[in-house]
Amino acid sequence: MAKKTPPFEFAGLTIEAGKHVNCELEIARLYTHSPLSVSVDILHGKHPGPVLLINAAIHGDELNGIEVVRQVIDKIDLNKLHGTIIAVPVVNVFGFIHKSRYLPDRRDLNRCFPGSERGSIAGRMAYQYFNQVVRRATHVVDLHTAAIYRTNLPQIRANLDNPLAKEMAMAFGSPVVVDASLRDGSLRAAAEAFNIPVITFEAGEALRLDPHAVGSGVQGVLKVMRHLNMLRTSRSKKVIEPMVPKATRWIRADYDGLLRSHVALGEKVSKDQVIATISDPAGSSEVSVIAPQGGIVIGQQTLPLVNEGDAIFHIAFFEEPDGLVEEQVENYLDEAIEELDDDLKWGMTN
Repeated sequence: MAKKTPPFEFAGLTIEAGKHVNCELEIARLYTHSPLSVSVDILHGKHPGPVLLINAAIHGDELNGIEVVRQVIDKIDLNKLHGTIIAVPVVNVFGFIHKSRYLPDRRDLNRCFPGSERGSIAGRMAYQYFNQVVRRATHVVDLHTAAIYRTNLPQIRANLDNPLAKEMAMAFGSPVVVDASLRDGSLRAAAEAFNIPVITFEAGEALRLDPHAVGSGVQGVLKVMRHLNMLRTSRSKKVIEPMVPKATRWIRADYDGLLRSHVALGEKVSKDQVIATISDPAGSSEVSVIAPQGGIVIGQQTLPLVNEGDAIFHIAFFEEPDGLVEEQVENYLDEAIEELDDDLKWGMTN
């Protein structure tokens, strides 16, 4: 006789196997004495397994991850789930309400972990969230977008020196995996100090919902769950072999004015190619933005108004031929939409 899966204890709640429970977790108070609470969904599977935290909107204006979390929750069959999902669609509730990346004290929550019980509001929120939520997980997928006026090609960032994080990063199936060093105060750094592997998914731009970003995020999270044996392995038509760039570099503007981009995300660029033009408003003078070497565009500024020194294109450089990487990216973005079931396709509702 199969051993019964024990209940999952969280925030004073006892969640029985096969149950989905939503709770509001108070992590701070505002000067109005109003509580600042984070909505947490616990999906406790019928079968034992890992505890996967999927969270989004640590930066309150990053919306794609919120939709990814919603669709993943909708996809899960608790009777088939091995382990537990902790799903937090909006971590930075204050920033989300105000359509802002930051907290009331203008601090970046993702530079405040593991936080301080007696610190600023940012430190206290980070402390409560980290200790009550993050430390309950065995693995974490952290969902992000680019900052305001920038957009990112769907990509994974992880500390590839951590074998568990590397396995998750490769399982996600993104065409590009960036070996990103740990930053002090980030969720990744704080969690890895407690031996909790974290991968960060970057896709799209702030204050926008992008179907490719959402579709690729949903499929990636499900692939990670299959890798962790939380879901049954499914047959896939094609297996994306992620490529790790040997380096990445931001190309900066050498001139002030209006930016006209000549390349798109995921596009291959060649050394000395003109990838954009910057002109003054009257058009009396203009300069060309030149690619310093061949690579793939993995991020770019979307605001056409630039100042000298602004970072305008993020280029990744690979050992593999750029044409091969470009093809991988195109196939990946197409399949991110095509592989979704009818109930997950963009614009559909239940």
